[in-house]
Amino acid sequence: MARRGCRQRFGTDRAGSSAVEFALLAPVFLLLVLGALAYGIYFGAAHSVQQLAADAARAAVAGLSSTERTTLAEGFITANGASYVLIDPARLAIEATPSPYDPDQFLVRLSYDAGNLPIWNLYPPIPLPDQIIVFASTIRNGGV
Repeated sequence: MARRGCRQRFGTDRAGSSAVEFALLAPVFLLLVLGALAYGIYFGAAHSVQQLAADAARAAVAGLSSTERTTLAEGFITANGASYVLIDPARLAIEATPSPYDPDQFLVRLSYDAGNLPIWNLYPPIPLPDQIIVFASTIRNGGV
């Protein structure tokens, strides 16, 4: 007789409904939180690369020749690349040259291998961006 009472209460008892809801929604919530955290780290690194390229282009304005501009841009990146928290200077590839499209412009292009960021340790359900972050900045040559 006691068994029959359990069966009747099973459909109407609400004692464990919160635990069931938590068990269903917690994985989705954790996936969203971890995805937002991982993409925040990635966007922070991408912004740092973009800012470093822009600052190096500004530093190159002081050069009188393209060789001097290249030296100034590369020197700036070497000196200041480590000041960005999410950037490992050893993983930066620098291209500082006169712009191929306009001889009065100077181009600084940075490529960063973001393979050391923790975003790549996430599970496959989250779509991941490209591991190589590339940003370029151009600036008008000084004294023109």
